Amino acid sequence: MKFVTYQVDRFNTLLGVLNADETWVYPLKSFEIDYPSMQQLIEEISEGELQRIAYGASQQPEQVRGAAPLSDARLLAPIPNPKQDVICLGINYMAHAEESARYKKEAFNGERPYAIYFSKRVNEAVNPGEGIQSHADIVDSLDYEAELAVIIGKEAKNVPEEQALDHIFGYTIINDVSARNIQNRHKQWYFGKSLDGFLPMGPCITTADALPYPPKLSIQSKVNGELRQNSNTELLIFDISYVISELSKGMTLRPGTIISMGTPAGVGMGFDPPKFLKAGDVVECIVEGIGVLSNPVV
Repeated sequence: MKFVTYQVDRFNTLLGVLNADETWVYPLKSFEIDYPSMQQLIEEISEGELQRIAYGASQQPEQVRGAAPLSDARLLAPIPNPKQDVICLGINYMAHAEESARYKKEAFNGERPYAIYFSKRVNEAVNPGEGIQSHADIVDSLDYEAELAVIIGKEAKNVPEEQALDHIFGYTIINDVSARNIQNRHKQWYFGKSLDGFLPMGPCITTADALPYPPKLSIQSKVNGELRQNSNTELLIFDISYVISELSKGMTLRPGTIISMGTPAGVGMGFDPPKFLKAGDVVECIVEGIGVLSNPVV
């Protein structure tokens, strides 16, 4: 299933599910399921309710009260206001590790023995189609990073790798927008990746049961239609099960926690000369089985 947060009249925000061919969106209220936010749904939804939604999503639009053509809906970020900072993986594809070292003129020996974790503050996620703030007064090297994000569905503490899937609600797409000059100046990533408008998210949450595990998905980005990143999530250095298990040994991962799994090669800093973003550019992040997250730079 694909869950969405959306509006049809710009006044009422609804939770919905896409129908089988993804041309209509059905409000969950039509199935007598009414949560005020996607965060609360993730925290509280029961298996019975999920089964009811799955059955409802298989119905024809004329059978579902409040059904709307997807083309008439305004999709919002699935989790517009995450409860916590997003947990991110740094340089978690080998080819991106190489291009990152090359940009920073650092030696790279091809070894990545430990995962690199950092957090990304987000007061409000950027909706599909809405603008990425360029912050041109302080940023001269704005970059994009297409990433698969994992959303925790059940509290995870001391989780063995073989049980990691049991704790996943679903997946979405994140553009880990980055200000390279700020990131490099401060010698850490928090500030340069956490400016307002630096977390586009969407267009939906694909539930974990809708994709094979571990997910081996095509992941791409395009800028103004030009293919920049083109890889597959099977090339993750540290995979989803490893990350959930390792993190949960030292911290409790609560429902709604977002873990962004890192980006492949092809970001702007990886080109010679670099291809950084500017106002007017349109960035598309594409992950197989989830969809396309498209945002202009403003």
